[in-house]
Amino acid sequence: MRMDRAGRTDGPIIAAIGPNGFRIDDGYYPALLMTPTRADSWIPPPLEALTIDDLEPLLGSSPEFILLGTGATLARPPRALVRALEAKNIGIDPMDSRAAARAWAVLRGEGRMVAAALYPLL
Repeated sequence: MRMDRAGRTDGPIIAAIGPNGFRIDDGYYPALLMTPTRADSWIPPPLEALTIDDLEPLLGSSPEFILLGTGATLARPPRALVRALEAKNIGIDPMDSRAAARAWAVLRGEGRMVAAALYPLL
């Protein structure tokens, strides 16, 4: 799936999603942690074991909320993670990873301060 920018924004934009993962610039990443200023490859734990410590690189950007792409299908994050983020006044919005990548483009195009953790599609 090719993704086009609706508007211009600073920071990483996912240009395509395919069998090799998420394309940003000339690289493909199976899983990503993204802030408004950077995108980093990520080796995520199983979703049911995800903790706030696994998302620590995202927290320094003071996001309004975190888009959590849970892979090929929507899955709920651990309740303990949701509570830990809420204690820091950060929301979490789980969705499948394709939807999260599209939402990232829309929200960043609006200039929103969000972060994203995207699990592999496979």
